[in-house]
Amino acid sequence: MARVPRTTKTVAQRIDLQYFKRSHPLRRWRFVFSLLAPLLAAIWLAGYGLARNNQVYSSGRMARAHSVLGQKCSACHDSHAESFSKKSSDQLCAACHDGPIHHVNQAFTPSCSSCHVEHRGLRRLAATANENCAQCHANLQAHTASGSTAYARDISSFSAGHPEFAVLRPGFSDPGTIKLNHAVHMKANLDGPRGKVQLVCDDCHRANPLNQEWRFPLSPGSPEGETPQFVTVSGGGNRLVPPSRTESRAYMGPITYAQHCAGCHPMPFDKRFTESVPHDTPEVVHAFVVKKLTQYIAGHPEELREPVSTIMLPAKPLPVSPRVYSPPQQWVEAKVAEAERLLWSKTCKQCHSLNFSVAAGGNAPSTAPLPQVAKSNITPRWFQHAVFDHNQHRLVSCESCHTRARDSKETADVLLPSIKTCQQCHHSGGDGAESGCFECHTYHDWTKEKPAKGGFTLSWLERGN
Repeated sequence: MARVPRTTKTVAQRIDLQYFKRSHPLRRWRFVFSLLAPLLAAIWLAGYGLARNNQVYSSGRMARAHSVLGQKCSACHDSHAESFSKKSSDQLCAACHDGPIHHVNQAFTPSCSSCHVEHRGLRRLAATANENCAQCHANLQAHTASGSTAYARDISSFSAGHPEFAVLRPGFSDPGTIKLNHAVHMKANLDGPRGKVQLVCDDCHRANPLNQEWRFPLSPGSPEGETPQFVTVSGGGNRLVPPSRTESRAYMGPITYAQHCAGCHPMPFDKRFTESVPHDTPEVVHAFVVKKLTQYIAGHPEELREPVSTIMLPAKPLPVSPRVYSPPQQWVEAKVAEAERLLWSKTCKQCHSLNFSVAAGGNAPSTAPLPQVAKSNITPRWFQHAVFDHNQHRLVSCESCHTRARDSKETADVLLPSIKTCQQCHHSGGDGAESGCFECHTYHDWTKEKPAKGGFTLSWLERGN
């Protein structure tokens, strides 16, 4: 039997053109779901609305610092904006955060949200992108109100355009006047309070405060009442970092004579006494010596008759006639002069710069003028425009960064690591430590901080919007 040829027309005649008029389970359930899905969505949204919970509209998780506001959209988003485009405003940010200006000469001020991007679940909103800084600092001169600047003009990142640290540039030297030779102090077999010692960096340079005993504490004969005066380098009107930042372990504590030097370098003034003079101004030292010697001669009047040392010639011994001090004040003045000659010319001068041209003042019984001591000018913080945390760098040894410390002989040497040393670890790529601008720099000038008064209540934060 011959096969009937198939044509489009014969195939189309097999299709039931009225199929859509008859009920079918698939089409029936599809119709039910098309009605049910929008209804369930509306009920779901209505439930959030009745519960006053706007989390469903959130574009992502809040940062840890703002997690309590995860369901409080109105806390950050302006209620006066359009219903479906409520933007966050700087005014609402400033209600809780006082973000001072960056620089008085800035010609451009970005919005808070352009740098601190929310709804990404970040742990630190201060971890801003380098592009936020580079939008001005890549061409800083064009973004200053005066059109000129004393700072580097074209910095894009830590590895692109960043200059050498200011204190390591040519022409800068340590302003301190204390005479210190690191090379001498790092030698082996130095005389210590309990025999020979080998000093290490931690004997003098230590995070402040740190609950750890010093190897060389104050000697028993040292004056009482002198304790190390720890300073907060960001306190008062000189604050360069936010007050919430803990600096106790970030910076090294200041070097003080009582804590770091007295154990090995006592300041004796007379063989009759085992104690040292106080590490203080010449006026205080002079008063201390006068008081001690006055008290001593009052209890030892026999020393007012003092043998005079003479040159003994061979076979011609000369008679020794004692020197008699009368009144006792003559003895005190003579011994004060001897003690201070030792202190000013050797003990104090070993570390301090003294000026004898002008008397330092004070009611001194001795006629000799007291010296003026140059201010120590020890720098408590070298990076005035950046922050640094020693505590975060404990995995490396001190000398791996401060490479010149062991060989430095001059006080004027600045022994900070160069920018190239930091870039060995802090660089881009998967094998580098974080090198973002925010790691070392803060945008806001916290010296102009003003107190911010929050307006939220705990009861409002506990309930939904």
